[in-house]
Amino acid sequence: MRGGGAERPRASDVVAGGATFGIGSLPHRSAGQAAIFAIDAFDIPTVATLPRRSPAESAVAQALVGVPGVSLGPYGTIAVDCGQLDPTGTVRTDLAGPAFTGLRAVVAELERRDGSGPVKWQFLGPVSVGLALVRAGATPDVAFAVAQRAVRDHTTAIEAHIAARLPDRPQIVLLDEPFADSILDAGFALAPEEAIDLISGALAGFATSTMAGIHACTGADVATLLQAGPQIVSVPVEAIGPEVAGYIDRYLSAGGWIAWGAVTTSGPIGVGQPRAWQRLAERFCELVQAGCDADRLQRQSFLTPTCGLGHHATATADRVAEALRETSLSMRSQASTARFVLGA
Repeated sequence: MRGGGAERPRASDVVAGGATFGIGSLPHRSAGQAAIFAIDAFDIPTVATLPRRSPAESAVAQALVGVPGVSLGPYGTIAVDCGQLDPTGTVRTDLAGPAFTGLRAVVAELERRDGSGPVKWQFLGPVSVGLALVRAGATPDVAFAVAQRAVRDHTTAIEAHIAARLPDRPQIVLLDEPFADSILDAGFALAPEEAIDLISGALAGFATSTMAGIHACTGADVATLLQAGPQIVSVPVEAIGPEVAGYIDRYLSAGGWIAWGAVTTSGPIGVGQPRAWQRLAERFCELVQAGCDADRLQRQSFLTPTCGLGHHATATADRVAEALRETSLSMRSQASTARFVLGA
């Protein structure tokens, strides 16, 4: 484990079930406006990337900036000199650079507000970073070793920066693995156990006070993700069904949390989503009937959008945040929860 964080409070000790946070990117071009939205729209202030403001904040570009052998063009293009990739090379994390504008804006706004609640951030996971290098021509052994080093060095720097600037705020971090649904596929660039070991190693690198987990926008195999040892698993509601109730109950019993992607960010997004809580509550009901503890399901759950909002309009981001607030209010209503979970 990384040192220097054991004395800090953990986010799980200071948040209630049903707390909301954001996922991934936002569509704002103004970093200041994005920071205000990312703090005010969610229960837990959320560091967001701003790819519309600068392509340097795309997930892959942010993860590979500063890696020896990788150069970034002015429009976010990534050039990889495979001969220069070195798993032992020093990765330079320039937190003052364009790849981390969203981070700086949120940290600065939180400093001005002088609060003490948790802050959440996200970074591309080592499997997805390695796949980006493989697609650029690197051999898998080099690509995934470089990816492991890049993710470790970048997240170390980000975690330390937030801890130094916001010492009273516990951290929540998700490693984003958009290709997690392909880990079990034949022909995947890594064997399943190798992919899980890579993610597990990245998770183990955070301070003990940091709640670290995995985010997958699509229908990844949750039982496989849990093998990596996340403290949070962040997936759409549909990804956790009664067939994995045994895994989920053991995971919750051991102190794990679920970040339910309750409000969709794909397809048409209307004004409000009154069915979001009903869908989630029906899933709770199915899990309870399959053996999950109802109290733990409610107490150890976050609520999020299913994925980032960087490709939507800012008005859409507002609607998603409002729908998420409504879902959270419904979840925290004991009468509503009992009616759905108990099938009344």
